[in-house]
Amino acid sequence: MKAQHVKLSTAPRRSTRYISWGLRILAASAFLAAGGAKLAGVPMMIAIFDHIGIGQWFRFVTGVTEIVGGVAILIPGTTLFGGLLLAITMSVAVLVHLFVIGGSPVPAIVLLLITATVAWLHRPGVTLGR
Repeated sequence: MKAQHVKLSTAPRRSTRYISWGLRILAASAFLAAGGAKLAGVPMMIAIFDHIGIGQWFRFVTGVTEIVGGVAILIPGTTLFGGLLLAITMSVAVLVHLFVIGGSPVPAIVLLLITATVAWLHRPGVTLGR
C-alpha cells in the first residue's frame, strides 16, 4: 500500500484579502471621521481633551495621527505602518478611558482589535491572496 501525501496549500486565500480590505475601510472611515472631528474643534472633542488635562495641543496631535493612520492603512505599501500607528493610538485611548476620563473603553478596544488584525495580516513575509 502506498502512502499518500496530501499537500495542503499554504497560499493565502482570496477571502483573506477581502477581509483585510473590509477591516481597512472600516478603520479608515472611523479614524478619518474622528481625526477630522478633533481637528475641526467639535465641542465634544474639546471637552474630552480638556478633561484629559494636558492641553488642546494633544487633540491636534491625536487628530493628525488618526488622519495619517487612516490614510496609511488604505495604501498597500503603508498598511502595516498605518495599522501599527492606529493600534498604538487605540492602546493609549483604552488606557485614557480606564484611568483618566472614564466612560466605556469598548469602542477603543474594538478599533484596537481591528487595527492590530490589519497589522498582523500585513506583517513582513505574509502575502495576501489575489
